[in-house]
Amino acid sequence: MLSHRAGFWSVATAFWAAMACSSLPTPLYPIYQARDRFGSATVSLVFTVYALGVVVAVLCAGHVSDWLGRRSVLIAALLLEALSCIVFLLAPSLPGLLAGRVLCGLAVGVVGATATAFLAELDDRARGERSRGGKNVAVAANLGGIGSGPLLAGAIAQLGLAPLRVPYALFLGALLLCAAAVARTEETRSRAVPRPRYRVQRIAVPDGARRRYFAACGGAFVSLAVLSLFTSLAPSFLADTLHQRSHLLAGATAFVALTAAAVAQVAPVRRSAVGSLGVAVGLLPLGLAGVVLATLEPTLALFLAGGAVAGAGAGLLFQGSVAVASDLAQPGKLAEALAGIFLCAYLGVALPIVGLGVAAQLTSPASALLAFAAVLLALVGLVARSLMRTT
Repeated sequence: MLSHRAGFWSVATAFWAAMACSSLPTPLYPIYQARDRFGSATVSLVFTVYALGVVVAVLCAGHVSDWLGRRSVLIAALLLEALSCIVFLLAPSLPGLLAGRVLCGLAVGVVGATATAFLAELDDRARGERSRGGKNVAVAANLGGIGSGPLLAGAIAQLGLAPLRVPYALFLGALLLCAAAVARTEETRSRAVPRPRYRVQRIAVPDGARRRYFAACGGAFVSLAVLSLFTSLAPSFLADTLHQRSHLLAGATAFVALTAAAVAQVAPVRRSAVGSLGVAVGLLPLGLAGVVLATLEPTLALFLAGGAVAGAGAGLLFQGSVAVASDLAQPGKLAEALAGIFLCAYLGVALPIVGLGVAAQLTSPASALLAFAAVLLALVGLVARSLMRTT
């Protein structure tokens, strides 16, 4: 078995790899579109089937590691995502892209809550008390992975190294190595005996805390909605508005926003959950304003700066939401509580982007983005007010 510290970082690395693999296609969609001659509506469909896979997995399996153990469930999810890479390699056509994204979504839906709970428990055992360190690393691995995937795929595409094959081959190997490392990590959750009767995900928090829990779910929804703006629409914005068609730049744009979100988790500043929410409420309006202005007066530097600020705010909002949900979790039901958070988070990936895509067909991109930002800021105010008032 690995040492306690090595096991912790093996799980964190596996979490990062799983999330990076999930966002690999971001800068590659223009290549798929040019090759297979499909439009933005098909790209929205690809995002939708991925998000549906995530939601189904969260509802059906996001909480089962509470019964079956963290290690075995995480390994199964990593192998499922490795299978999605095989599909991308063997069937690079549109049907293969759709099938691979469904499999990837199913894997990610299980990884999110399972790896977060695993890291939290490994950290608690090392410190001998409950702390936020493991959960902060989990959020950083989650968001940092989502940001790293587009950068790596964009760099490979820019170099012309078989961009629809090489990224998936690399992450196929990485996921298999991570699964092997996780297999040697200490288990933190014993199998329940007798095993509980299977049921789909349900909310498992004390009745008196439901208001705060649902507010945390709303925070997760908003934070991922902001970040998905950069992982889904950035390439088309760069190409159509700024006339920048570099695959590396498309990946770097998503990387800037998501890396800012990840760095915000591990910044050397002591903050409570309420403190994180307070900083997020300050950063999100500034960042979204910069992104909107960059659309009205096309400026790459302003778009990147706005993305970094908005990303940091979204990361802190997500951090605060996960911390609140973890504190409210009933004993022995941490993954179940976190599964609800990740369900809302991934709904935030899918629903707003589909709506924004439809709105962009009916009005100008700037008007659609302005409406999107206004709705998100209203939700931020509502969620933060509820969380901070009842803390």
